Order: sequence, then C-alpha cells, then structure tokens
Amino acid sequence: MTLREEVLPGNASADRVVDNEGRSAAMQQGDPNYGSEGESRLRRIRVGGEGGPGEAGDSGRADAGYEAFGTGDEGPVMGGSSMSARDEQTWSILAHLSTLLTLISGIGGPIAALVIWLVYKDRSDRVGFHALQSLWYQVAWFGIFAVYGLTTIVLSIVTLGLATIVLVPLAFLLAFVPIVHQCYAAYKVNGGVDYRYPFVADMVDRNHRFG
Repeated sequence: MTLREEVLPGNASADRVVDNEGRSAAMQQGDPNYGSEGESRLRRIRVGGEGGPGEAGDSGRADAGYEAFGTGDEGPVMGGSSMSARDEQTWSILAHLSTLLTLISGIGGPIAALVIWLVYKDRSDRVGFHALQSLWYQVAWFGIFAVYGLTTIVLSIVTLGLATIVLVPLAFLLAFVPIVHQCYAAYKVNGGVDYRYPFVADMVDRNHRFG
C-alpha cells in the first residue's frame, strides 16, 4: 500500500504528526501484538540463554547428583560447589591420601575421610563424593582384614600353627593393597580424573540418590 502525503501550508508539519499517530493507533488496534513484540521478547529471554525453568536449557542441571561423576575412572565435574576448582581438587586428593594415616595410627584414615566429608559435603559435591567413597573403601578393607584375621586364627589352630607361615606374611602384603590403590586414586584426581572405586562408588551414588 502506498501512502500519499499532501504538503499543506501553515500547520502542515503538525498535521502530518497527527496523521502518523492516528495511523499507528489504528494499526495497534487492528493488531494486538503491534509494538509489544520487543518487550515480550525481552521478558522471555533468561540470563544465559532462552527458555524458562523446566525447559531444555535447565533439564541437564535439574538431574545433578553424585551420579554425574561419569562411569569407569572419569566423568564430568558436577556443579553444586562454593569452592574453587583448585580447593576442590586439593581436598579430594587429601580424602584419598587419608589412608596414609592408617600406617601411623591404625585407624586415622577413615576418621580423616569422615572429617573431610562432614566439613565439605555441603560446600562441594565433588569433595563430598571423594571423601565418602574413600571412607567406605577404607571401612570395607577393615572388614576384610577382620575376616582375614579370624580365618588365620582358625586355620592356625586347625593346622597347629602351620597356616601362620603362609597367612601372616600374606597379611602384610595384603595391607598395602588399599594404600597403593588409594594413592593411585589420589594421583588420578590430581590429573583431573574423578576416580571411582569399584562397587564403593556405586554404593555412594545409591545412598545419595535415595537417602
């Protein structure tokens, strides 16, 4: 449609302004969305992207939990942290290296892992995950050693002490298995990998999900 504009003397400019305002009002009355598209568009855009809560932009973050630490030896670092990445890595490493305290005190490893978990579980999901799986891993090995000790005593009685020749030296070698394993886990975490202990990490995931 071609708009024709007549040039009139005197108040021609004022007449054109009134005429333009009249046409704008008529167009807005005919189209309710006229003039409001930009405003409604701004209301729809959220910081960091488009879409409201519950839409595709938030679906990945809504399901965050300990299970977000991938499968196998590595996985993505999840959110839910008020700590810096360096502090998270440091305390995650120390949680695994807490097993070294067992060499000195005999039971200091699980206690140290428990303390780290209690202090940082609400500040960092990552540190909480590593501290909790370190704690349960060490507790599991204490259980293994308890069963091993009882078995050694029974077999020693049955064999009149002959079993101790094999089982006692083997116990010393077995004691280094969890220590070496946890030092390896600390090494992996230091390299940026969220290491998962077999079975224990899955148990931590289940307890967090349903706890």
